[in-house]
Amino acid sequence: MTAETLTYAIGDIHGCADLLDRLLERIDSHAAGRAKKLVFLGDYIDRGPDSAKVIETLRRLQWRAPDDVVCLMGNHEEMLLKSLREPGALEHWVCNGGTATLASFAVSGPEELPGEMLDWIEALPTLHGDAQRWYVHAGFKPETAAPDSDTQTRLWIREPFLSNDHDFGRHVVHGHTPQMRGGPDCRRFRTNLDTGAVYGHALTAGVFSDAQGPALEFLQVPAQA
Repeated sequence: MTAETLTYAIGDIHGCADLLDRLLERIDSHAAGRAKKLVFLGDYIDRGPDSAKVIETLRRLQWRAPDDVVCLMGNHEEMLLKSLREPGALEHWVCNGGTATLASFAVSGPEELPGEMLDWIEALPTLHGDAQRWYVHAGFKPETAAPDSDTQTRLWIREPFLSNDHDFGRHVVHGHTPQMRGGPDCRRFRTNLDTGAVYGHALTAGVFSDAQGPALEFLQVPAQA
């Protein structure tokens, strides 16, 4: 009989490298040697103090365990990529936290960012699935067959996804919309793990099993005063 694998899904990090390091320690302690998979829900960069270290940590985790670490793209990663190729997109990205990312890499513009890091971001998927769940940064259109194939929806949607109690066939685990009340938003058919870490709140991981869609429990590390 094969031992169950625990899946830890991590909400929006936004450059909060210290919180990420502490949450990874919590996850290792919680797993206690059991098989585990890590799924990161996107928005690794922007607004927070150390996007460069967050990316370094995630890439190192993937290098060590490529089959057990999934990093999804978030809308902030997409904004960075667009800033390099679309007129007017640079200002949009900078106004949405890109300045903090440039500072963390000690560069003055996105064209100076490390090429291998940009290649890594460009290759990030926008969807991951297992037997019980869909993992996505923002969500799906309720009227569309799951999983929604539209990349922009996966990266950006809020409504009507958030207010529509829709069964997508699997539990949807997502981030993108920060929860400011201290915990994740747990609904019948979806769980939002963005708990506003970059706004002084906790960074959250949901602990998921092979047996059910919703989380078994949540691990959180609070922002340090």
